[in-house]
Amino acid sequence: MYLFMAFLLVPLIEIGLFIQVGGLIGLWPTLAIVVLTAILGTSLVRSQGRVAMGELRSSFAELNDPTEPLAHGAMILVSGVLLLTPGFFTDALGFALLMPPVRRAVYRHVRARVQVHQFQMGPDMGPGRAQPRHTAPGDVIDGEYQDVTPNARPRSGPSGWVEDGK
Repeated sequence: MYLFMAFLLVPLIEIGLFIQVGGLIGLWPTLAIVVLTAILGTSLVRSQGRVAMGELRSSFAELNDPTEPLAHGAMILVSGVLLLTPGFFTDALGFALLMPPVRRAVYRHVRARVQVHQFQMGPDMGPGRAQPRHTAPGDVIDGEYQDVTPNARPRSGPSGWVEDGK
């Protein structure tokens, strides 16, 4: 139901804003504003995306929970889509999502409503495995081997890998 309302209300809001702004400043300045916000938004999304990727990489490198950097990256992606969509309302939402304090507030709001049941970093717990397998340095690995070296007899001349030339 919420998605239906969004698809219904957002275009109506955009049309109303286009009519109001176009009536105040004219057609060409209105279109110029829409194009300029898309260009400015694209460059801001790039820079904020680089910052978010850096935070995500450091989170993985330090083995920290990557949830927040991933959420910030997703919100930056959504803001890019909103900024490329023509309109004043979507541009306002897109620019708002590019601001880190707004993203943190959205993250805290969503995090309060989502309950994580399990989070695991490390080896995959595949089907049929009740417990994760832990390996530590010094563990013994059991295996079989077969000696495949040929009978050692002294040879003179080439190794046998190449022809003798005779």
